Amino acid sequence: MSGLTRARRAAAVAATAAAAATALLAAPSAVAAPQPIVGGTTTTTSAYPFMMQITDASQDQFCGGTLVSPTKVVTAAHCMTGETTGSVRVVGGRTYLNGTDGTVARVGHIWIHPDYRRVTRGDDVAVLTLSTPMPYATAPYVSSSDTAVYAAGSTARVLGWGTTSSGGTSSNQLRTATVPTVSDSSCASSYRTRFVPSDMVCAGYSSGGVDTCQGDSGGPLLIGGRLAGITSWGDGCAAAGYPGVYTRLTTFSDEVTAQVGR
Repeated sequence: MSGLTRARRAAAVAATAAAAATALLAAPSAVAAPQPIVGGTTTTTSAYPFMMQITDASQDQFCGGTLVSPTKVVTAAHCMTGETTGSVRVVGGRTYLNGTDGTVARVGHIWIHPDYRRVTRGDDVAVLTLSTPMPYATAPYVSSSDTAVYAAGSTARVLGWGTTSSGGTSSNQLRTATVPTVSDSSCASSYRTRFVPSDMVCAGYSSGGVDTCQGDSGGPLLIGGRLAGITSWGDGCAAAGYPGVYTRLTTFSDEVTAQVGR
């Protein structure tokens, strides 16, 4: 997550993309921007069929998302600010960014958490309703009572097509990595008042080296095989002392469930 947010805007929307990248790369602040997994390994959408690309209308990927029902995708609010149902597509079953396989769905409705203002204030969650269902396995997600999953040191898995170094080149192939969750007190020591423990959880190594980055925004943080977080922001990517910051999904699980059921 170089800079702040970890979203990547498609080249087709140059002005918006440049603004997003600047926000993401601006060091101790937070804004949405694109990035690939740092320090991970390549994988496939066959291994993680619920992993979705969120793209512009030309199918240029700028964020990730998690399929939680055939027509519902959980992603980050900062990925969807300024977007419309006509400007966004969701692509499933496509391991490579330059591929043409998989399933492309239009978006019929975008729900952004009504309290979202910026990533460092929390509420960084959105749900997309697809116009047509995806034919892929979905991911289970945590309930509001599953707060124990964030115990410090829990193994979490991240996924994305983001850059493999801060400000570097994006990965054409889907990548994955594991990172340990970090205690709230440790995360607060790094980010101070920008860390909102009710809405955020941190994951990463104190020495750095493994992290999400630009282009990974909106993708999953999986703990115990369940969606427990959403890639949100961070200062730089894989920097020592600055773990990645993820939306704490237990806080928003009931609201997500309401959207899944609508």
